[in-house]
This record gives sequence, structure tokens and C-alpha cells, in this order.
Amino acid sequence: MCPEFQGDDSMPDQEMRIFESASALSRRLNLSFSNLSLLTRALTHRSYANEQSGEVEDNERLEFLGDAVLDFIVGEWAYHRFPEMPEGDLTKMRSAIVRNDQLAVFARHLKLGDALHLGRGEFATGGSHRNGLLGSTFEAVIGALYLDSGLGVVEAFVSPLLESARESVLTKIHDPKNQLHEWAQAQKMSTPHYRTVTMMGPDHAREFEVEVVIDERVVGKGMGTSKHTAQQAAASDATKKLGIG
Repeated sequence: MCPEFQGDDSMPDQEMRIFESASALSRRLNLSFSNLSLLTRALTHRSYANEQSGEVEDNERLEFLGDAVLDFIVGEWAYHRFPEMPEGDLTKMRSAIVRNDQLAVFARHLKLGDALHLGRGEFATGGSHRNGLLGSTFEAVIGALYLDSGLGVVEAFVSPLLESARESVLTKIHDPKNQLHEWAQAQKMSTPHYRTVTMMGPDHAREFEVEVVIDERVVGKGMGTSKHTAQQAAASDATKKLGIG
């Protein structure tokens, strides 16, 4: 457990509150920081630092470090956790986990938003609830933990989070609609659009034919007993034709 933070009588009230907030978070997460100022910095957004009269460090450099540490840890975890998974799928899994929206899921689970220090404007516009800011804060906390305690402690902290995300990430990386969407995004093309071409049969036995269109070009077609299954079939057809499945 993290030892109780002993305040300095000469420390300004605002700085004292920030250190106390970091101390409370470290206790709640059962993290033993020997240098609590690292965690304090990880929880300090640029908008807050910019509003202070003194020299206050924000979390952007720690975010950079945490991003690199997470890339390695998630890659190693996926390699050992899925020994039969091909390299391409391992890459997709790592990418899906280190995406900002997934890191934001971890941050919400840890309630990092409650401990985050934001500028008045950022706070007023709901910054502590935004995926981008939460994901970046999670990276910064990982960077701080790495500097304070080393790779082994970070791995032990992150591993349960990775296991909790395993099934949803597996579903995501094997979902053809998601694969097609990510491919189109990477190619800087329009978002795939699905349109129903025909609807056949009586109400109790309907069958739908769907096309998927990217940049006004039909890239796949599919049939199904619901629009959802027909869209999945169309996306699957598209990924095969485009060589990305």
C-alpha cells in the first residue's frame, strides 16, 4: 500500500490538494508509489498546468512514455496468451487494445476521471468524461508507474485489465464490419455505407439483400434473414474481395 502522504506546511493549498488526490488514488488502486509526484504529474492535464502561476508539469511526456510501454506489454501479453494466433491477428489485437477508446474503458473502470486535474474550461465542458482525455490519462499513469516501479509492476497492474477486455476485443477484430471500417479509415476513404437492395418473402421468413458501398462503389453484397446478418455477410464479402479478411 502507498504510505500516507505527509504534507509540507509550506506547500500551497492547491498543490496540497493535488498530492492528496494522487495519494488517495494510489491507495485505492493498491499501487505503492515511492515518488508520488510522478502520479501527480500523470493526473495533471495541460489545461490545468496552463492556468497555474507557478511552473506545473503536465502529463504529456508521461503519456508518450506510457504509450510505448503499453505497446510492448500488450504485444507480449497477446503473444503468450494466444500461441496459435497468426502475426496479422496479433497486430490487430494489440491495435484494438491500445486504441484510445479501449484505454478510456480501462480509465473509467479505474475512475481516473475523478482524480484528474483539469483547467476550468476543460472541466466545464466535460473533459473528464471524454474518451480522448481519459485514454491519454491512462497512458500517463502507466508511464508514471513504469518510471516509479518498473516493468514488472506495470505488467501485474495491466494484466487483469487485458483479461477483462479479451473477449470483446476478439469479437471486434474478427467482426467483418469492423475490419472493413478500419480498412476504409486507414485508406482515408469514406465510411462504409450499407443499403438494402431487396427484401423478399413473407413477414415470418424475410430475406434481405444488402450492398456495402465505399466511395460510391459497391465493394460487397450479402444475404440474410435480418438486415444485420445481411450487412455482416456483405462486409465479409467485401473483406474477401479486397484481400483484408
